Amino acid sequence: MKKLLQNRIAESSLTLPLTAVYALGVWLAAGLVTRQWWGQLACFAATSYLMVELSNSNALLRVRSRMVSATFLVLSSMVCCTFGSLPGGIVQLCCAATLIILFHTYQDKASPGWVYYAFLCLGLGTTVFAPLLFFLPVLWLLMATQLQSLSWRTWAASLLGVATPYWFGALWFIYQRDFTPLADHFAQLGRWGTGADGQPLPYLTQLLNLTVSQTAALALTMVLTLTGMLHFWLRSYEDKIRIRLLYGFFAVLWLLTVAMLAAQPQHYDVLMRLVVVCGSPFIAHYFTLTHSRLTNIVFCTSVVLAVALMLFSLLTATVAPLQSLNPAWSGL
Repeated sequence: MKKLLQNRIAESSLTLPLTAVYALGVWLAAGLVTRQWWGQLACFAATSYLMVELSNSNALLRVRSRMVSATFLVLSSMVCCTFGSLPGGIVQLCCAATLIILFHTYQDKASPGWVYYAFLCLGLGTTVFAPLLFFLPVLWLLMATQLQSLSWRTWAASLLGVATPYWFGALWFIYQRDFTPLADHFAQLGRWGTGADGQPLPYLTQLLNLTVSQTAALALTMVLTLTGMLHFWLRSYEDKIRIRLLYGFFAVLWLLTVAMLAAQPQHYDVLMRLVVVCGSPFIAHYFTLTHSRLTNIVFCTSVVLAVALMLFSLLTATVAPLQSLNPAWSGL
């Protein structure tokens, strides 16, 4: 039986290198050199490597394929409007690191070391994006239900991991005798519906601030991810129990991130990156493990739309300006 185009691409050893070259080309076209986005590119490259390891070490696909990381690269290039966000790059890298380390604790309630390092990465992410702390209770729930690794020891290790960056940061604030930046940092947790300057921002204004390319990229990503989720759960009996639980982990995190993005669209540059990280495995699973003419047409159409949206974003100059780290930590 002749393989369809989607399956040949999904199982080809050239897919990942070619998409990596494509992503680098998008970075250059978006202004990598002129805007000096070297820090952002380093975060993106490190995250891309972690996505490869995340797929390989957990066997997220039943066949030999690099489709998870390739999907991540294509979707990330589609939202090139987020390239200028250094906080977004750091948060994306920290979350990918959290996932790959946390998955090592599957069915191991005596793994406080792994849990500590996983939540240390999450804690580092919260230093530049405080709302990431809202993920904490959900991660504990997922550790209990999906990973089956939650115990008093691992729970305590997670608290220590998240708190560690703040312990080191607090030393500086003690030296400076000024805890105002630290208080302002945590005050972000209660500022719903505010702009980057902390001033009230009506919800409708937040939505209208999203560009056409940003909205279209989110819509395409959501449609493909939801399609992948539906396909996975209908065919989940073909995967091992461990894989089902890991995909359940991705699904809950993805839904939470989408909900946060809907509530605070002004954080698009950060949250959209997490939507891509958690949605890529479902999209890759769908395109790699389906073999019909319809899915082949959907695959080709999706690739064309992703490239078109990337070009539209570049041509309309919607790439976000360079952003600095959280002001609360600018003195470190």
